[in-house]
Amino acid sequence: MDDFAISARGVGKRYKRLQRSERHDSVRDVIAAGVRDMFASKQLRNERNVRNTFWALRDANFEIKRGENVGIIGLNGAGKSTLLKLLSRITVPTTGSIRIRGRLGALLEVGTGFHAELTGRENVFLYGSILGMSRKEVAAKFDAIIDFAEIEEFIDTPVKRYSSGMYVRLAFAVAAHLDPDILLLDEVLAVGDFAFQRKCMNFAKQLERKGATILFVSHNMFSIKTMCHRVIYLKKGQIVFDGPTAEGLKLYEADSRLADVPWFDESEAGRRISFTDVQFVNARGEETTVFDFGERMGVRLRYKTQGRVERPDIRVGLDRDDETHCMTFSSLTDGVALPYIEGEGVIELRTPPLKLVSDLYTCNVVVRDADGHMLAGQIGGRFHVRHADFSASVWGVFHESGEWRVEAAESVQLSEVRDGVG
Repeated sequence: MDDFAISARGVGKRYKRLQRSERHDSVRDVIAAGVRDMFASKQLRNERNVRNTFWALRDANFEIKRGENVGIIGLNGAGKSTLLKLLSRITVPTTGSIRIRGRLGALLEVGTGFHAELTGRENVFLYGSILGMSRKEVAAKFDAIIDFAEIEEFIDTPVKRYSSGMYVRLAFAVAAHLDPDILLLDEVLAVGDFAFQRKCMNFAKQLERKGATILFVSHNMFSIKTMCHRVIYLKKGQIVFDGPTAEGLKLYEADSRLADVPWFDESEAGRRISFTDVQFVNARGEETTVFDFGERMGVRLRYKTQGRVERPDIRVGLDRDDETHCMTFSSLTDGVALPYIEGEGVIELRTPPLKLVSDLYTCNVVVRDADGHMLAGQIGGRFHVRHADFSASVWGVFHESGEWRVEAAESVQLSEVRDGVG
């Protein structure tokens, strides 16, 4: 293919897995380990290397045409960010080769290329030079960059005082005004507020219309569906699908069911409970994923605990397809006192009549302990709410009927005359 922007052949990245004992080795320990390696057999050394390394990405093969928008999707740890770092030359592949045609801009991590002690103004020039812009080019685009970032009053403040959202605004503004032929965007945009995310998406579409190539990593499938006609689906470091977005999202959604939500941190309080199944059921107890507006929905949770979980708060959150959070049901808030749960069992939530507008929704299931620590957080699955008229584009998130009172202007005036008014 002659009109490609990016070509990858057999690309892999292997990292060394740091062993606990390596973190505090003394000089004596290092020498002893070296001597052991000298006398160890080749087979033993190879086995040790295999145990102490892992492949973040392996045997990736693809070509991306000029002007294509491609989504990179996968669960946490699938190798998405590793792939973008290889493409942006932040790191080099262990195996294979990558060919890039055109000027490349990348926004992969908050504050990449920024110096904390420098002001926003100084960092615009610093980051611009890192991306390959001349000082004259940055100066010519400076006002447009600051206008886009919307942080003019803080531009002479050291960026160490910036919030993560301000970092993203400024970094994206610089990267975007590079006028890149290829733009790489990681999940970092999720740090910004919704209005700025939409602004970035619109700007990316403008770049697309100019013929730019865009690679976009996100857990927000609505954004992927909106931005991309093609997706590359990574699973455990390997490409398992490369093709039309709709087909790729179906595979991703099937694999993501019961997977951890992106914000779950197991190190916070440990995983003491997990959900082995989540079912949506109607009033007749039948499993379904389509509910009519005004219908009650049952969410049946099958769980398994590691030991006894004291005073758990079971929460079921519903998010619209664009990741707008709509509501959360909480056993604690709803007055259901659970002294403890242990072993295996079933918990069922019956919602009030659903007044969500017609759209696709995701159910997330979270458990917190009495101190508010998160013990589990899993994606429960997706369901549709159906209504002929109430759509999100017109009616928002939910719809409730109001009480209306109408009086003709003439009758109001007559009433005022009878009451001696005027």
